[in-house]
Amino acid sequence: MSGAYHRGVLAVQERVGVREAAEHVGRSIGTGLGDAAAAFLGLQPHLVVGAADGAGRMWASLLTAPPGFVRATGPDRIAVAGGPPAGDPLAEALATAGTRVGAIALDPRTRRRMRLNGTVEVTRAGFAVEAEQVFANCPKYLQRRQPLELARQGQGVVRRGRALTGAQQRAVRDADTFFVATTAEADGADASHRGGLPGFVEVLSPVELAWPDYAGNAMFLTLGNLTADPRAGLLFPDWESGAVLQLSGRARTEFGAGGSRRTRFRVESVVESVHPGRLLWSTPEYSPHLGRTTR
Repeated sequence: MSGAYHRGVLAVQERVGVREAAEHVGRSIGTGLGDAAAAFLGLQPHLVVGAADGAGRMWASLLTAPPGFVRATGPDRIAVAGGPPAGDPLAEALATAGTRVGAIALDPRTRRRMRLNGTVEVTRAGFAVEAEQVFANCPKYLQRRQPLELARQGQGVVRRGRALTGAQQRAVRDADTFFVATTAEADGADASHRGGLPGFVEVLSPVELAWPDYAGNAMFLTLGNLTADPRAGLLFPDWESGAVLQLSGRARTEFGAGGSRRTRFRVESVVESVHPGRLLWSTPEYSPHLGRTTR
């Protein structure tokens, strides 16, 4: 490690030519939760958590409950009441002490987000995370949405597979937001956000996706993790129906001419679910960085 970054991250920063900028931004990564971060977490109805399951496959899962289910219980600790819904790929991992996790709280109402990476502790009410990294990201590429109501219909996991169905491929093409979980083994797990106009995620085949890497904060934590370990988990939420599409597989980054970058993802496992109690959201107001404000 060099400060906040491991060798995989440093290698990408060097290749892209942003080491100096990344070193400056990296100073914002700490281990403590300040008052503002604690207040932000307490208002959130969602938490995305990334980790490896018992077989070593990476997944990203969406936890949903009334605000207050995630709260800071110390300067470097959060507690989560409950856990993932039945049938979720990370149900066992999040009930196992010592699991390395990456978490991201994203508020579509305010276009704010916060990331926290650490280690799971099991509690009577659910689980806690001892933080090793805590930091905020800018609102770039986040879509603004407003909460509507709770989904009343749902039947849990509706489909498992090893490739995307036609309907699932359409859902990926229509997505303007997804989350990606990655790891670098001893350096822990991370959960991050990707946003763009619908179609920014390409479906190359029922088992292969690709998306561009937009200019961001110069950290390159996700691409750095993929340099060290290709395992990845993707989460595509359908904000308007409450459905969730989870994919596990392997990814690699392609570096093109002129500084362009693209990530290619190979699907190995698919879980589609529709659970009652998911919060439904309005159609998006797209990020101004994407050049369009309405659907």
